[in-house]
Amino acid sequence: MMDKKEKEFLTVAPFECAWRKDLKFREAGRGCVAFEAFAHNDVTLVFRENVGSQHYHYKRDNSPHYTVILGSHRNRRLKIEVDGNTVVDVEGVGLCSSSAFQSYWISICDGLISIGKGKYPFQNLVFQWLDSHPNCAVRYIGLSSWDKHVGYRNVSVLPLTRNHISLWKHVDCGEYICEDDDEEELEDERTAYEKWGIEDFLESWELSDVLFIVGTEERPVPAHKSILVATGDFPLTSSEDILRLKGVAYPVLHALLQYIYTGRTQIPEPQLGSLRALGLQFEVIPLVKQCEEAMERWKLNKKLFDFGKCVELSYPYTRPNCCTAFPFGVPVDIPRLKQLYLTSKYSDVNIYIEGHGLIARSHKIILSLWSLPFAKMFTNGMSETISPEVILRDISPEAFKGLLEFMYSGELSLEATVDSGALLLQLFLLADQFGVTLLHQECCKKLLEYLSEDSVCLVLQVVSSIPSCKLIQETCEMNFSMHFDYCTTASIDFVLLDETTFRNIIQHPDLTVTSEEKVLNAILMWGVKAKEEYGWEMIDEMMIYCTPELLFGDRLQTVNHLLSFVRFRLLALPLLEKLGKSNIARHSSTFSNLVMEAINCIKHGLARPENEHNLRIQHRRSSYKELQYICDGDSNGVLYFAGTSYGEHQWVNPVLAKRITITASSPPSRFTDPKALVSRTYRGTSFAGPQIEDGHKSTWWTVDIGADHQLICNYYTLRQDGSRAYMRYWNFQGSLDGKTWTNLRVHENDQTICKLGQFASWPVIGQNALLPFRFFRVVLTGPTADASNPWNFCICFLELYGYFH
Repeated sequence: MMDKKEKEFLTVAPFECAWRKDLKFREAGRGCVAFEAFAHNDVTLVFRENVGSQHYHYKRDNSPHYTVILGSHRNRRLKIEVDGNTVVDVEGVGLCSSSAFQSYWISICDGLISIGKGKYPFQNLVFQWLDSHPNCAVRYIGLSSWDKHVGYRNVSVLPLTRNHISLWKHVDCGEYICEDDDEEELEDERTAYEKWGIEDFLESWELSDVLFIVGTEERPVPAHKSILVATGDFPLTSSEDILRLKGVAYPVLHALLQYIYTGRTQIPEPQLGSLRALGLQFEVIPLVKQCEEAMERWKLNKKLFDFGKCVELSYPYTRPNCCTAFPFGVPVDIPRLKQLYLTSKYSDVNIYIEGHGLIARSHKIILSLWSLPFAKMFTNGMSETISPEVILRDISPEAFKGLLEFMYSGELSLEATVDSGALLLQLFLLADQFGVTLLHQECCKKLLEYLSEDSVCLVLQVVSSIPSCKLIQETCEMNFSMHFDYCTTASIDFVLLDETTFRNIIQHPDLTVTSEEKVLNAILMWGVKAKEEYGWEMIDEMMIYCTPELLFGDRLQTVNHLLSFVRFRLLALPLLEKLGKSNIARHSSTFSNLVMEAINCIKHGLARPENEHNLRIQHRRSSYKELQYICDGDSNGVLYFAGTSYGEHQWVNPVLAKRITITASSPPSRFTDPKALVSRTYRGTSFAGPQIEDGHKSTWWTVDIGADHQLICNYYTLRQDGSRAYMRYWNFQGSLDGKTWTNLRVHENDQTICKLGQFASWPVIGQNALLPFRFFRVVLTGPTADASNPWNFCICFLELYGYFH
């Protein structure tokens, strides 16, 4: 009965977390959990105030929690996180065992987190940390993982008591029993996955390409050249398929092959010397050392072994993340395996990609170890079973080569290039297509690490249709939602998202936006599958000649549904009145009703809606701080805000404080002083002189608001200095890199500034006004009114306004 119970355990899949209502402390903020875990790295326990979901992951948790990670950083470190922020990161503490279940315990007492190893709590303490601001409400315990399956068993949640020994009997009896069918399926899947590997091909005729003829009875024993080459030095040739070992007994050869294919073996003590000799003959050095150590132990204390008793040998595996296609503890030499791939020696399959010809010469056994689809292809009687050729279609050659490199090295290595993101996605799809689970997980980690606002749409288009990519999809949707302004204005790729994904984004609780008008514009653009960026006004013009059914097609119903998530009541009344008179309102009763409801609420102060509808009048999060133009020379602009250390201190010239950088087209001088433009004091003469660019005169002042900041500019102010070099022709521009410039406002024969010391301000309108930039500049495009120095750009004040991030 106990043996049966001991085998029961819970397996947690990568990027998931197991929760049970009975896995909780009796007293909030105080308790101890003792457990056994089987993993190569990242045994992760989460302590929360409430139970999470199966697809919960601590990297995306915004609620208060503690996370303890044993064997982080590929089983090298211990980490403790508080609310997602790392507070402890120490080397060589609390490491995991990759060969067997190992016992641990973790206790929390008013913010004191204690971690130990061993079966009994409060013995063998390995680390303690005290939270200076303890969370005394954590109660529920989640068993989690990172990129590999983690097995848990014998999980016991114990109260804190002075008599620790009294708890030990509960640990001896306590264990975690899986009750749900889903968890049984996970365990079966994990067991099947672990059983699949080299040991399935031990002395198997499947895909074998060499025979050992052993003993006087000349018994044939099949093997695989590529595996033998990767583990030792066997006298193999491309033409010779037979190795004769007349003086070797079959049990000795079997022990050698079992060690190579499984990393463990056993042999009667009298045959230990023969096994050592055979290992030495073929230079299987780890086995030779194991035999020598066992023989030395026997010599020192013969009582350790009964005569004729079997001696167990196992490979001392110390690299838990290297070549994980093979069972843990297999003595495969990765450099040899890589060399086998590079030279194609002993290859038995030529891989072609339609339209690209021969891509690689590979080994069926290696492909089969990683990929069940390949294994079935080569062993179930398909044409590829007997043919030395495989022809693949609709596959990127570069991505498939990356797949092969991973199969022979167990590592994903991508150079940081412009195309690396696209290649990573293609590899991700290939890993899913061929069932290379570990590569799939590596790609998943990389995608999450490198995810940005620029790549999120492309990733979403790829992963939204793959069930195994739930975590990536949810993370991408959250990323898109939190950078909604940028993701819907920097490009129009979002209109290609499927209905479910776009709906999830619009309804996401973390949707962050500067204006509800932008939510409305995005919904309408998505609905018409826009080919360029525009606002609702363009849709309004389209409806003069087109019905909603023709304009939105099969997306009309979804658009009507999503419009209800626009918080119209937050829009300005003049804009609402324009929307109410629009062609959209005339043709869409849904749109008209929502707009009129908002107008009536603002005009007549209707009661706040109840329950589920109250979100309509709540402001969303905004990733941008609104710095609004009030009047010329006010203190509301971006440059003034930077001078206050972004609202933290008294104002200091932001150039001197190094919060911003201002440069001119001419070198600094007493008349070209960058800090004078933001000094907020009137200067008689301040100008930028011209320089020659592309054979033409060019004069400009440039503002860099900093690498960590962006601004959606909607207003800017200039002030004329003491000269009479009045401007007529200039452009106001924005840039992300300081090299490629976008016109935000073009001034042609603008005579606004015509007096000494005069302020003037202009709104930034049009579609480019929706884009965020880091660099801004005013650049002369024509001569000034000063006949003697017509290309001197003379101003003494500059200020920017808009949405600052």
